[in-house]
Amino acid sequence: MSAVGTTWAKNLAYSATDLVEPGSLDELAEVMASAEAVRVLGSRHSFNRIADTTGTMVGLGRLPVDVSVDGERGLARVEGGAVYGAVARRLQELGQGLHAMASLPHITVAGAVATDTHGSGDGISSLAEGVAAVELVTTTGERVRLERGEDDFGGAVVSLGTLGAVVALELDVEPTYDVAQTVYEGLTWDTVAQDVDAVTGLGTSVSVFTDWRDAEAPHQVWVKQRTDRPGGDPAALGLRPADGQRHMQRDVPGERCTRQEGIPGPWLDRLPHFRLDFTPSNGAEVQSEWLLPRRRAGEAIDWLRGMAGSLGPLTKACEMRTVSAGAQWLSLAQEDCVAFHFTWAPDQAAVEALLPRIEEGLTPLGARPHWGKLFDEAALARRVGEAYPEVGRLALLRQRLDPRGALRNDFLDRLGI
Repeated sequence: MSAVGTTWAKNLAYSATDLVEPGSLDELAEVMASAEAVRVLGSRHSFNRIADTTGTMVGLGRLPVDVSVDGERGLARVEGGAVYGAVARRLQELGQGLHAMASLPHITVAGAVATDTHGSGDGISSLAEGVAAVELVTTTGERVRLERGEDDFGGAVVSLGTLGAVVALELDVEPTYDVAQTVYEGLTWDTVAQDVDAVTGLGTSVSVFTDWRDAEAPHQVWVKQRTDRPGGDPAALGLRPADGQRHMQRDVPGERCTRQEGIPGPWLDRLPHFRLDFTPSNGAEVQSEWLLPRRRAGEAIDWLRGMAGSLGPLTKACEMRTVSAGAQWLSLAQEDCVAFHFTWAPDQAAVEALLPRIEEGLTPLGARPHWGKLFDEAALARRVGEAYPEVGRLALLRQRLDPRGALRNDFLDRLGI
């Protein structure tokens, strides 16, 4: 095993020869310019080899971390190596909030937006769409800034780590707000398929959870509602509130999850699924996710229900939620989407054997797999230009910022990116 170690889930060992953690931007520039092959490591929360390299791995954990807010512009400046939980705490102290957060708050800002990680909600875009500017150290050792509105900004955020080490970002912020979270039970898949809008419109952020043990009904609906905005009517869909704190996996205690039962709290303590003060050291799981046009949601549900017998034995939790369209060239949501996220049992071989059948049904519906999770790489390689019409523009931007191709790796080569 490489001395660099493994992914968060321990499902893959990195191939890098060494891990370097610069203590200053000058040191970082020197490493980036001198390494023959290099990739930047975030929180290790990927499940494929997107972050891997056979050369030098660079960690940003020793660089200074700060959060500052420009209230007039509605922007917060954060360092790329910062994790969302720490950023959220500081923003809350400053009376500010983000438009969304991912389920797990312990991932780095730069790594999350580079792979188009997202939160949930009708009209709520991915984390990357909340980025207004990116500052990079390139493999020539130069500092480069790309801002929203510039011609190349469409490739700057969801870049898959191909442009340089992200050392700072500017994020859109708004005044802090409260959210109340309630878990409901009693939904059926027929109800979801017949009126997706009614279900996803129940709150600001809505997640439908199943483990596919029951092909007829999901077992939970998590509704996160901003207290300053109206929500939907769960009773109209036959839903009833859960009788206590829940975890999205059956028979797992819910104390590690953010507070439920309709008790309001600050956005950072409700939008993630897991509490900020719970930091998992690793996960006995692997993950996959596909985003597809929300207008095809019913067809996707039908396909997955038909696979319930195969999905159930491997699925710890499957989450359905919505994401609005993004503008980044490699955005997973090229239009308003519904996402199906799978947390699998840690049997990667069995999961990988199942992926082609899942994608057999979802790909014709316009599905795109999450860049940092498990999917059929060969299948995406065959249609990457169709799925991402602007991928050629990213190649030109990459050639300009990484002319020696030091940031390329086998994963990107296999996908033809």
